[in-house]
Amino acid sequence: MVIDMGYEIHAEQGWVNRGNLYRMKKLMQRAKTGDRMTLAFLGGSITQGSVSTQYTNCYAYLVYDWFVRRFPKTAFTYVNAGVGGTTSQFGVARVDEDVLLYKPDFVVIEFSVNDEDTDFYKETYEGLVRKVYGNAYEPAVLLVHNICYDTGISAEHKHREIGTYYNLPSVSMKTTIYPEVLSGAIPNRQITPDDLHPNSDGHALVAEVITDFLDKVYTQMMEEEEPASMPQPLTANAYEQAGRYQNHNSDPVCDGFTADHTLKKYVNDMFRCGWTAKDKNASISFEVEGTEIAVQYRKSVKLPAPVAVAIVDEDEDNAIELDANFDETWGDCLYITTVAHHIANGIHKVEIRLKETHENDAVPFYLVSVIGAYSPVS
Repeated sequence: MVIDMGYEIHAEQGWVNRGNLYRMKKLMQRAKTGDRMTLAFLGGSITQGSVSTQYTNCYAYLVYDWFVRRFPKTAFTYVNAGVGGTTSQFGVARVDEDVLLYKPDFVVIEFSVNDEDTDFYKETYEGLVRKVYGNAYEPAVLLVHNICYDTGISAEHKHREIGTYYNLPSVSMKTTIYPEVLSGAIPNRQITPDDLHPNSDGHALVAEVITDFLDKVYTQMMEEEEPASMPQPLTANAYEQAGRYQNHNSDPVCDGFTADHTLKKYVNDMFRCGWTAKDKNASISFEVEGTEIAVQYRKSVKLPAPVAVAIVDEDEDNAIELDANFDETWGDCLYITTVAHHIANGIHKVEIRLKETHENDAVPFYLVSVIGAYSPVS
């Protein structure tokens, strides 16, 4: 397959797991006759479209455009739920409000360069896959695996274990674009400025890998296929029921923390609906149900910033530091610190307390949310 840049990739090698195509075929059958459908894309900065010249050049929009052109009788709604610098741990906590609220017919999940290739992210990714695939509206799900073009690092190995186990179609840039970069056939700076984020040409290549898969499904969409059933979890699956505690859905005890009621305008307008504090010893306390607890806060490039601690069940000796000072320059970071993992299920007290402030703090401490989760399987 040749793209406009003149570079050739073997897009047919990108379909790394065929998966069960029952839902994908039904989606296309409906689209061919004319319907109303919602296409949703959930992931990190690549899905968001970072460094593409405009939003219509990102891979997600190009895939949406493939559907629009292929099925002109159907009215498609495009939902881009990409948020830069975030993992499937956050994805599973926000997917209800950012994706499933729209009753999607088709969902792309893309977190392989955001997650680490560890069992922890294998579990958070499984929770996300189960929540989306198990949704009552039964969307067709496609797993997309991107890669770092200098190191080859990604979480694809762990993510593909989940995709194979759930028999979901998966496509990979590791088997298509990356070999051409390694060989020098595609100079890396022609498709990415930093070996992570594709530029517009790189997004076009990612989209080609995905639409090559869609083209192949299209040619066989009338062939019969039996629906797949949901298997038992592969991991401890403590994240399928993850949710966020923010100021619109919780009532924490505040001492020096103030709720931020600024209107959230778009999906990646993330420093909203939380709480701020600037004075030493200011505290905020939640009752969180579950076995998994994480604190989500702003790491700021404007220095200095306060430093807080998270204390679970009044265990001061094992307080976990939440340092709001960010040592990068690309922008404020929506940071997650896991403060409890696989603890006893139940109601837990979570206190966030400022332990260090400065007279010249550039910004207050911003608590975005507390994330709680538990396994639905006892």
